[in-house]
Amino acid sequence: MDNNLSVAPLESEIKEDMSLKNHPPDEDKDKDTIMEQPSSPRHRKVVARWLPDEAQRPIIDEAPVFTPSLEEFEDTLAYIEKIRPLAEPFGICRIIPPSTWKPPCRLKEKNIWEQTKFPTRIQNVDLLQNREPMTKKPKSRKRKRRRNSRMSSSKRRSGSSPSESTSSPEAEEKFGFNSGSDFTLDEFEKYALHFKDSYFKKKDSGGDIVKWTPSVDEIEGEYWRIVEQPTDEVEVYYGADLENGVLGSGFYKRAEKLTGSDMDQYTVSGWNLNNLPRLPGSVLSFEDCDISGVLVPWLYVGMCFSSFCWHVEDHHLYSLNYHHFGEPKVWYGVPGSNATALEKAMRKHLPDLFEEQPDLLHGLVTQFSPSILKDEGVQAYRVVQNSGEYVLTFPRAYHAGFNCGFNCAEAVNVAPVDWLTHGQNAVELYSKETRKTSLSHDKLLLGAAYEAVKALWELSASVGKENTTNLRWKSFCGKNGTLTNAIQARLQMEEGRIAALGRDSSILMKMEKEFDSNCERECFSCFYDLHFSASGCKCSPEEYACLKHADDLCSCDEKDGFICLRYTMDELSSLVRALEGESNDLKIWASKVLGVEHSNEDQTKTSSVISEEKKLKEVSVISEERKLKEGSVISEEKKLKEGSFDLNIDLELDYQEDLKEEVSTSGGELTASENLGVSVEPINLGFLIFGKLWCNKHAIFPKGFRSRVKFYNVLDPTRMSNYISEVLDAGLMGPLFRVTLEESPDESFFNVSAQQCWEMVLQRVKDTSTSLGLPTLSQFEGINGLQMFGFLSPSIVQAIEVLDPNHRLVEYWNHKDQTSSDSKDHFISSNCSASLTKGKLFGVDLM
Repeated sequence: MDNNLSVAPLESEIKEDMSLKNHPPDEDKDKDTIMEQPSSPRHRKVVARWLPDEAQRPIIDEAPVFTPSLEEFEDTLAYIEKIRPLAEPFGICRIIPPSTWKPPCRLKEKNIWEQTKFPTRIQNVDLLQNREPMTKKPKSRKRKRRRNSRMSSSKRRSGSSPSESTSSPEAEEKFGFNSGSDFTLDEFEKYALHFKDSYFKKKDSGGDIVKWTPSVDEIEGEYWRIVEQPTDEVEVYYGADLENGVLGSGFYKRAEKLTGSDMDQYTVSGWNLNNLPRLPGSVLSFEDCDISGVLVPWLYVGMCFSSFCWHVEDHHLYSLNYHHFGEPKVWYGVPGSNATALEKAMRKHLPDLFEEQPDLLHGLVTQFSPSILKDEGVQAYRVVQNSGEYVLTFPRAYHAGFNCGFNCAEAVNVAPVDWLTHGQNAVELYSKETRKTSLSHDKLLLGAAYEAVKALWELSASVGKENTTNLRWKSFCGKNGTLTNAIQARLQMEEGRIAALGRDSSILMKMEKEFDSNCERECFSCFYDLHFSASGCKCSPEEYACLKHADDLCSCDEKDGFICLRYTMDELSSLVRALEGESNDLKIWASKVLGVEHSNEDQTKTSSVISEEKKLKEVSVISEERKLKEGSVISEEKKLKEGSFDLNIDLELDYQEDLKEEVSTSGGELTASENLGVSVEPINLGFLIFGKLWCNKHAIFPKGFRSRVKFYNVLDPTRMSNYISEVLDAGLMGPLFRVTLEESPDESFFNVSAQQCWEMVLQRVKDTSTSLGLPTLSQFEGINGLQMFGFLSPSIVQAIEVLDPNHRLVEYWNHKDQTSSDSKDHFISSNCSASLTKGKLFGVDLM
């Protein structure tokens, strides 16, 4: 056994990766300590120094291990809920799947394993705990700032990645991990194996190397010796936070063609991390964007000693980590109840680092011994995760760890309904710390409430539809239900903040429905999300404050300010009662959420809810000045006719002037032009979900699609008004179609059919006409719902089709020729022709 060894890089072609120290070669060791791969420019000299007599292995208790039965394993969220009372006090636990659970790993496909490269970071293991602040330490190395790989369809800045994040770019600039070489999995495995063999090598009495494998305990003892009492520099590579576009997921996805009758169980399972965040019952299913690392899994390719430092998940979410293959991963967890104690202990022992960087723990570059935490009275627990096992971390549970050798794991976040309380605490904490969010917590909260209303309505005597999904949502409702309490707590918080402002109620305004649909609105001061409420002033039409910082926005007179509320306090109180099971309130909210018709008595109650809030003005929070600016822009854009595609994109459409809004009431007769044209204006193209419910023979239905079209006003059929048509996600039911009267957002119509959705609008127009003593629209006995949505408009159809270049929505593409013919007939019969020049729609070339 050679106890007189150290680890250092060999100065060679990897000088781009890091600064190196010169170590004179030891002639008799060169042949077994130099690794040179012909296909790789990386050459390292490993002069190992394993000091087993100085091992520093922490002696702490093990976290619990769970072994679900086949039946329990079928429902991921139900199982997490089942073990939560037992596991949450530890902050972390290990889950060993049934022996039959053996998902194939797509990373082992030859073209991925041998040809696809991934980036790495270089970690100085000896500096993870014991280092001087950068202001006191001479910069002997050139530190590179790693590109922020967290960018996604969300514009928000995320904090930590799921499960085992390694660092943030801001922290890397001060101290952290330089960018390393790119590897294939095949190259990295060889590199990692050589490093470990060289570091832990033993020699017999004759000087020959003895083949052996160190135990997890021996590796763990050496790891903490390096961290706590380093004697030499130890640098390793880590392929961490690898986004989906690099290597992809280790799990096969539903859309991928697989062979074998048993493959479906792996592609559709909730334990497949691609499916987990959006499972029915996960609040993250109400997030529209695929936020990388939160809703889209990240991969982690490790080697011996590569580390993930102490951190909690973004928004205090749960995380689930799956170990695909390779050597064990050692974890340490601290329960959320001890989070503050951990922070206090680290501040006590690393005062200089925290003085230089108060948000040090957000940087994810600092390791800290569980032994010291234990001595400080902090509860810390250990987990050894083997290949094929899961590790679950709980809300605000700090966790850290390291790898015992070459391995690959994957992680993602999930948010069962019980997370809502933790998530609310997280955004309040972020506000105090002036820290940006990566999710709109209130959007998720209301999304969960809407889904619960839908479930309760389905289970009511009026519908009588029962399934596992709506029964699950029902379990979160009722008096003192988890979701009910979360809405109640948020209501009380809003009431308290409005009262604390002491403003005249006349400045309270109803928030426009689209206030934050096209851009994220956050407080100018603390970055608090403004989906629920916002404070503004005429002096700064593009800047808003949360209710806590309303007085800090400007020094203008109070009369120039205003407070926008998405829902009045009485409306939220009604929502709480609906979740508790009050039938009248449930009908009111079912009407809002699903477009369910309710009785005059309920309509009276709805009116009283609004009037009790002193009739908040229905106003747009977009300033008049901004509207004027937008109007001038539109007028200069060749004065495109209303209904054309004016989206600040390179497209010019020359529509016929066949939209005639000549509605007359002379002689007591209501007439409409037989040549009423349908001109649909696209607002948002959305994105595709590849499932059989998301298309039919005639159209594709992108999630998030939104369009605008004019039709008779359901409140006053003597005039034409704009309607917003959109496609929502109804979970297992597939797309949910909604049509809303733009000037009166409460007038919404929902249905699982686009056709029936617009038929509801038409019927409402007829009913209103009858009640006002006006003739019904006899010439409109029918209406084409797909046409009204825009799904038969050639330019929109073409833009949507481009989203599916591989024709994965089979039903639609199999009938494409017939659909094209039908679309043409529809346009001819409705006299809604459009001649368009070559241009672009949503960046798509139109021919």
